[in-house]
Amino acid sequence: MYMNARKLIEIALLTAIALVIFLVELRLPTLIPVPGIKLGLANIITVYAIYKYQAREVVLLVLVRIFLGAIFSGNLMVLLYSLAGGILCLAGMLALRKMIPEKCIWVSSVLGAVLHNIGQISVAVLVTGTITVIAYLPFLIVSGCIAGGCTGLCAQYVIKRKPILM
Repeated sequence: MYMNARKLIEIALLTAIALVIFLVELRLPTLIPVPGIKLGLANIITVYAIYKYQAREVVLLVLVRIFLGAIFSGNLMVLLYSLAGGILCLAGMLALRKMIPEKCIWVSSVLGAVLHNIGQISVAVLVTGTITVIAYLPFLIVSGCIAGGCTGLCAQYVIKRKPILM
């Protein structure tokens, strides 16, 4: 039930790495002037963790990163969107990790990105009180597939090379 100290430290370090990546990405100028579209580079760490750690450890990493990311970004609305997207994405990728081999991690990441977009749009429907925001979903899904493929390939490369933490 409890994590040993080494695992807890590893998860804390991975969370810190993902959080720094998230915060740096927030400061980068957007390449596409469409709200909500970004690379999601912190997900490289999440995808890595999904294939290297137990589910409960990855859940801890993602939840802590989402909460701290919302606090450090200064935008608590980010929390709603990130939680919905992150939980849906995480559930999908955890469900598939036994079926998708390490040489095809990018597929899991693409699915995770699409699920993340669906979670975000679901929150947008609730927040705005209108379903018209669903019209935005195709743009998010296309960008999510591209970004998910990129982050998935990065995670796949990292997993093949060396562990992030020794």
